[in-house]
Amino acid sequence: MYAIVEIAGQQFKVAKDQKVFVHRLAGEEGDEISFDKVLLAGNGDDITVGAPAIEGALVGAKITRHLKGDKVIVFKKKRRKGYRVKNGHRQALTEIVINDISLKGGKKTEAKAESKSKEDKDLSSYTVAELKEMAKEKGLEGYSSLKKAELIEALSK
Repeated sequence: MYAIVEIAGQQFKVAKDQKVFVHRLAGEEGDEISFDKVLLAGNGDDITVGAPAIEGALVGAKITRHLKGDKVIVFKKKRRKGYRVKNGHRQALTEIVINDISLKGGKKTEAKAESKSKEDKDLSSYTVAELKEMAKEKGLEGYSSLKKAELIEALSK
């Protein structure tokens, strides 16, 4: 079984017991972490595609170590101008080992503010123009000068 999962803004194809180097993650060595943004899962000929992510799918992993990547040299030069700049960079990485891939693992939810956060997520998917139109229909005053976050807050009251 394999899965395509988004970790730290990048997509990785992972399988059980595979080692993956990803951008530095928060957490100590030995911590168990899970990723719920599974974009695709496959088991032989059975392939499940999410839109954009598969609901309830989880990929469990364990942080094995934090390290730095290989040095990359960045050299810039402009001919006949005397301009030369040399920079080096080492990317901070985390090595993780994939423990399990489950399609029905249950998504992480917050029970306390679930209804309010759902409403905010629904409103945040709208554009500013659509939010202003909703404010106009609702009869709010001064909505034309509000920013998106302020419009969402005003409409959720």
